Amino acid sequence: MKLGGRTAVVTGAASGIGRGIALALARRGCNLALADLNEAGLAETAALLGGGVKVTRHRLDVTDRAAVTALPAEVLREHGGAQLLFNNAGVACGGTFEQVAEEDFEWLFEVNFWGVVRMTRAFLPLLRASDEARIVNISSIFGIIAPPGQTAYSASKFAVRAFSESLRRELEMEGSKVGVTVVHPGGVATSIASSARPPRGINDPTLEAQKERFQKFLRMPPEKAGETIVRGVEKRRPRVLVGGDARFMALLERVAPVGYWKILGRQLK
Repeated sequence: MKLGGRTAVVTGAASGIGRGIALALARRGCNLALADLNEAGLAETAALLGGGVKVTRHRLDVTDRAAVTALPAEVLREHGGAQLLFNNAGVACGGTFEQVAEEDFEWLFEVNFWGVVRMTRAFLPLLRASDEARIVNISSIFGIIAPPGQTAYSASKFAVRAFSESLRRELEMEGSKVGVTVVHPGGVATSIASSARPPRGINDPTLEAQKERFQKFLRMPPEKAGETIVRGVEKRRPRVLVGGDARFMALLERVAPVGYWKILGRQLK
């Protein structure tokens, strides 16, 4: 898929993988509609892109139905259309299922899953108007494996994976020119772990230790992750595994779909 001259909408573009995706797209001459709640971060991302492509910034909360519904018209007005949608915005919660309050579980799903669904529903008509378009949904390696202490996060990322795969097949059946890619990053050096919402009313020192231990596994630079993802989109890949750790864990899950955590758990210790 040739990306030069096209327009991509990227959520969560103020930092991390979203910024890495934006940089990789700009290098290919792709115009950008960058969306995030963090306006200062969006400005930093835009400044890093330099000239050569058109960049617009949009303050967006993906849990806000009205704001999401209004965004395609803004992008159409500014860019004349869109051919790529990167649903990247995401959050995390710390703690086990019993530690995470129901309202926090729902908040996480509002961002990680319903944000993807809302953005896809809002932009699909605009994408259909193109000669070729693609929806790119960022899941996680925790959308393939489900470790303890990640009940809410894994559930949301498995949901993103299932939604993406089913939508892809529906679009293929109708002969649509809109493709779907689901992305499973491994340990990318973002703030997802450090900024995870802690359990309410629980003072458990082991949670902070777990967060620090988990952070050590986040090693891949976001810019490298963004390049891997965009390269996969260029090749129209239905699934992109980001990093050797993601490829290893995905293979292990296929070999030992029930017992993989016995192996991984020993390695983590």
